Amino acid sequence: MNRKKKGIFITATGTDIGKTYITALIIKKLRDNAINAGYYKAALSGANLKNRKLIPGDAEYVAAMSGISMPPEKLVSYIYEPPVSPHLAAKMEQYPIELDKIKADFQKIQEQFEIVVAEGSGGIVCPLRMDNQRIMLTDVIKALQLPVLIVADAGLGTINSTVLTVEYAKSAGIEIKGILLNQYEEKNPIHQDNHLQIETLTDIPIIAHVKQHDTNLKLDITTLLQLCGN
Repeated sequence: MNRKKKGIFITATGTDIGKTYITALIIKKLRDNAINAGYYKAALSGANLKNRKLIPGDAEYVAAMSGISMPPEKLVSYIYEPPVSPHLAAKMEQYPIELDKIKADFQKIQEQFEIVVAEGSGGIVCPLRMDNQRIMLTDVIKALQLPVLIVADAGLGTINSTVLTVEYAKSAGIEIKGILLNQYEEKNPIHQDNHLQIETLTDIPIIAHVKQHDTNLKLDITTLLQLCGN
C-alpha cells in the first residue's frame, strides 16, 4: 500500500525540555511498526567536531535510537559548532540560513521516507536569522507546511510556559495537534494537575506522558499516524 508522504513538526516550550529524545521515540515507534519514517532538522548549533568533521548530535542520537541508516549530517541543513542560538551561530560562522535551502533539503528527505518527523531548534520563539532578513522558527514550520506537536516538561512552571507556547504558535497561524508531557510521574499530584490545567487553558489535548528513561512511546500507532496526516 502506497502512503502519501506526511509528517509532523516537534517543537517545545524551551531548550533542554526533551524535544530530541521524544522525536527519537516517535520515529522509533513508527519504524517499529513498519513505517519508513525519517528525520529532518533545519538548523543545529553546538555540533561536535570529530575527525575534523562537524557531527550534529541531535540527528546522530535520533538516527541511532530509531534505526535510520542515513549519515546524521545528511539530515540537517545548517550545522554550526558554536553552542549558541542558531541565528548567532550563523552570524559567527558567516553562513546565514536561507529558507529556500531548507525547503529544498526537506523535499529531498521527503522523497526518501513515507513520514518525516522534523525537529525544531530551542523553543517555539527561536530566531534563525536576524540581519537584513528575519527568519524565525515559525517561518520554517510554515514553509514546511507541517502541524506541530509541543513537548513540555511535566513539572512546576509548565502551565505558564506551555500556555504561552500554544498562544504564540496560534498567533502565527500554526496548527497544533497535541502536547506531550516529558519527565512525567504518574503519582505526582503536580504533574496530574498540570495535565488537567494545560488541557483546560489551551483546549489542546495532551496525547502522551513520557517517563524518565522510557524507551517506547506509549501512544497507539493508529493515533500517531493520524497525527502525522495518515
